[in-house]
Amino acid sequence: MITTSTRQLTALVGKTTRRLSRIPPSLVQLVLRLGLAGIFWSSGRTKVEGLLTITDNTFFLFEEEYALPLIPSTLAAHLGTYAEHLFPILLVVGLATRLSAVALFGMTLVIQVFVYPNALVSTHLGWFAMALAIAAGGPGKVSFDHLLFRQRG
Repeated sequence: MITTSTRQLTALVGKTTRRLSRIPPSLVQLVLRLGLAGIFWSSGRTKVEGLLTITDNTFFLFEEEYALPLIPSTLAAHLGTYAEHLFPILLVVGLATRLSAVALFGMTLVIQVFVYPNALVSTHLGWFAMALAIAAGGPGKVSFDHLLFRQRG
């Protein structure tokens, strides 16, 4: 037997679902892009002085703490730092969006496997989810990609 409380809860869930379904997908895609970009941009800015001068501390971190096994630490410092600046900018403006999301997914994978393997649930799973949602769903209408590549018909 369905009680009044159950009916009220069902009605509330239905009303909430209808309201949430009216959120434009492009708004969700924009928020995902800004969220992922913010994480990597903030990290990138801690590695430089001025515009893009990589700090000695960054080189030290890549050599001692991050210590990637497959590439020299100086090269890793340059690639990582510049990637943490370039791909977030591209995400914010929505240009080469899927490529940028895949690149940041790859960076997250490297960080997870080689640098901070205990941070999957606390940190990296959210990054993976955002990058995957952007790569799979695209940039949305609020993007240069949409302006440049929308199908005309």
